[in-house]
Amino acid sequence: MVKPLMPRSVARFNRAVTNRVQGVYAPYLPPFAMIVHRGRRSGREYRTPVTAFRSGDRLIVGLPYGRDADWVRNLLAEGRGGVERLGRVRRLGRPRVLTAADAAELPPPARMAARHMDILVAEIED
Repeated sequence: MVKPLMPRSVARFNRAVTNRVQGVYAPYLPPFAMIVHRGRRSGREYRTPVTAFRSGDRLIVGLPYGRDADWVRNLLAEGRGGVERLGRVRRLGRPRVLTAADAAELPPPARMAARHMDILVAEIED
């Protein structure tokens, strides 16, 4: 497990301020995307802006805040979710977190990023 690149204080600020601004354009402007996930305890639907790349039928998201970010934990617990990119909502399945040791299956840029942070990979189902 790689140490998160960003401190939790930055994550808290981004959740309160930056995510609200990015939420306006993230679903439409690559490489941004909006991850749609359900709360583990509340069952409420949440939408979190991320930087994401597509490789075939997989969505690849770097985790600068680590695998303990709430949206990552929600997605892993549910085993599915959604992504909104380019104005289209698609289902995600089989989310998993890969480390540098697991990253052989990823394209070269993602393998390089995995040296510095964990990577979330999910299958785009439709």
